[in-house]
Formats: sequence, C-alpha cells, structure tokens
Amino acid sequence: MELQIIQNKIYEIRGQRVMIDRDLAEMYGVETRVLNQAVKRNIERFPDDFMFQLSESEFKNWKSQIVISNSNTMGLRKKPFVFTELGVAMLSSVLNSKTAIQINMGIMRAFVTIRQTLMVDPMQSANELKLELKELKAYIEDVFTDYNDINEDTRMQIELINQSLAELHTHKIQNTKPRNKIGFISEE
Repeated sequence: MELQIIQNKIYEIRGQRVMIDRDLAEMYGVETRVLNQAVKRNIERFPDDFMFQLSESEFKNWKSQIVISNSNTMGLRKKPFVFTELGVAMLSSVLNSKTAIQINMGIMRAFVTIRQTLMVDPMQSANELKLELKELKAYIEDVFTDYNDINEDTRMQIELINQSLAELHTHKIQNTKPRNKIGFISEE
C-alpha cells in the first residue's frame, strides 16, 4: 500500500497519532467486526496506550471531518476503537497472516516518516530560510542596480527582506544561550 495513503489515515486524537479500526480493517482485508473480535479475544495485549475507544464528542467530531451523510449505512453506529503506533504493531500478532504482516510494515514506515518530519531541526529550517532571503535580496538588488531606479513596491520588498533577516538573526542569538548541563554534578 502506498505510504501517502497510509499517512492520510493517521489522525491525531488526544495528542497521539492513531489509526481508526475501520481503516485498519480495510487495509488488512478483513471486516471491522472481525478485527475488533480478534482484539477483544486478546484484550490483555491492548492496554490504554495501545488502543482506546473514541468518546462521543470525539466520534462526532471525527464523523464530521470525514463527511458521512448516513452513519447507519456506513457502519458507524458504534464509536470506533483507535490504535496507537504500539497498538498497530500488536495487531500483526493478533491478525497473524501474511497480508497483516505486509500491511503492518507499511504502517510502521508511515508512522516513522511522520515522526521524522516532525523532528526537523528548526534552526536548520531558519538557516535555509535566511539563505533564501539573502539570495532573493541579492537578485532584486542585481536586477535593480541603481537604488534610485527602484519603485516604491520593490523598495518596500527589500526593506521587508532586511527586516526578516534581522528577525532571524535576533532569533538565532536568543536560541544560542548556553544551557545548564543536565545530570549529576560531583562536588570534588
């Protein structure tokens, strides 16, 4: 299954990235009730940090996001169970089939990709932005060699670029303060 399709089925609920039971069942090629029955038969493998059921308000909010007109015909009469990354990993042992194992590997890759995307160093992004702004400023100044020939809009754009560069520089200085060391400090 394509990574982007899986990533689109990962939601953030209660501050955790989760997948809905019906989406997982569809990926595994089983009915939602079959997936949930397998989980209930092995409930000791699914503590609260692996799986939980949506509250009524979470359920209504989720249904409104996916725009379902008739919940009775879409199989959404009951509040769905959602599985965290750990719960999805456990599902492969409960649904012990080749399809479940293959799909599980794709889902684990999607969770890892999302985690890596969220862990991008903000200073690296700021440095890249600063470099792009400098290049843009140099380009504008190169095209308009004589500052007096620049119209008011272009002059304002250059000023905004200078202001943005100054803000990035100030932000970098604020974030480079030395941190206190963490850990045990021996008094010798």
